Amino acid sequence: MSVRLYDSLRQAVVDFEPLEPGRVGMYVCGPTVQSAPHIGHVRSALVYDLWRRWLSYRGFAVTFIRNVTDIDDKILVNASEAEPWYAVAYRVELEFAAAYRAIGILPPTYEPRATASIETMHAIIATLIERGHAYASDDGSGDVYFDVRSWPAYGELTRQSPDDMEEAGDAPARAKRDPRDFALWKGAKSDEPTSAHWPSPWGPGRPGWHIECSAMAQRYLGHAFDIHGGGLDLRFPHHENELAQSRAAGDGFARHWVHNGLVTVGGQKMSKSLGNSVFAADLLASARPAVVRYWLGSAHYRSTIDYTEGSLAESEAALERIETFLARAAKRVDGTRFAELPAEVPEAFGAAMDDDLSTPSALASLHETVRAGNAALDADDVAAAGAARAAVLAMVAVLGLDFEAADARSGADATHRALASLVDRLIVERRSARDARDWSTADRIRDDLAAAGIVVEDTPTGTDWSIDG
Repeated sequence: MSVRLYDSLRQAVVDFEPLEPGRVGMYVCGPTVQSAPHIGHVRSALVYDLWRRWLSYRGFAVTFIRNVTDIDDKILVNASEAEPWYAVAYRVELEFAAAYRAIGILPPTYEPRATASIETMHAIIATLIERGHAYASDDGSGDVYFDVRSWPAYGELTRQSPDDMEEAGDAPARAKRDPRDFALWKGAKSDEPTSAHWPSPWGPGRPGWHIECSAMAQRYLGHAFDIHGGGLDLRFPHHENELAQSRAAGDGFARHWVHNGLVTVGGQKMSKSLGNSVFAADLLASARPAVVRYWLGSAHYRSTIDYTEGSLAESEAALERIETFLARAAKRVDGTRFAELPAEVPEAFGAAMDDDLSTPSALASLHETVRAGNAALDADDVAAAGAARAAVLAMVAVLGLDFEAADARSGADATHRALASLVDRLIVERRSARDARDWSTADRIRDDLAAAGIVVEDTPTGTDWSIDG
């Protein structure tokens, strides 16, 4: 059976057909690093981690891109004199990275920051202007807008007519030919820091949100790629606008569009006004990381998942059943010829995952195998127990439920967790000092870390640290 997925553009479950046999290019909208990650961010990351793992298991070589939006209106709003926008972005990026590591999200092939692809954005915008699909505002602001009326297919992803759409609220409507036109480039504002502006053919400014992803996808996956993923809340306007501007610029862009469902809390949408947001750190403090991962993956990825106070208890019990069987099987099977059987998933598990990543059915297959394995152990059927154990290990690996590794990634060692928190904070302070050209403070922080045996290495994508020796 071939892998099938629900394509949001076609609004149907279709056979997955890669552009290049045996290879998959996948772009997932990562975080806008304005504030701490919440449960919805973690669920979305897990969904595409599962897609990536399953496609890899089916033999595809997956190039997986997950971006970081590190310049945005909300990041600027959350900045202060004490913590500039780039320091906010970096601090929050570290929080997202820690949450992803905790539940075993595989690192992306590349994780580009938006601010590193400004030139690519300029090139796409220039092409859109040349083709008649974008225009610079005539009010002297330096803004550049996408002309939605110039692109007849605009609205195809969400099946909307432009006349029925809300106005784009990213700039004053008076500067636009149509209030639904959206910003590709935002001219510099006097109340924004100059560090948040880049030179451009239309004047200093910064990119609009939507052009950032089009540019990063093109830069790292080319003019056409296989899968674009993200949360259901991104379909409009973000993904609709990405699709329009990239296609209008001549790119094939994404062949398939995949969207994961949202997370509610007690049946209500998470919101600041309700004060009901569940943050990743709090969720991970309430249960083992493997339990969190199991629960987040237990519902079909396109469904809404509701979090309540007792949500994780059932997942804890389910994991304990799997762990108990594996421990029993290891004692009986290890040292026999059935200990090294090939780790292959059962046919029912594979069929479920092939069918639009149906993890509920896949988990049912996993637990059925555990029950059969326990029955085999009770009957002292070592061959059947060994086969069940091999199958369970294969399924656990595909689902990323590597219990010991997941607990280690979460910082189960309290000493390491505390050290990492302190070092990451010092690195943020050092970066802020360097950006402010306060070399003495930056050097002092580096020397203090070195004296404690912490080696700091500056790279093009950030700052890494390790323990010397």
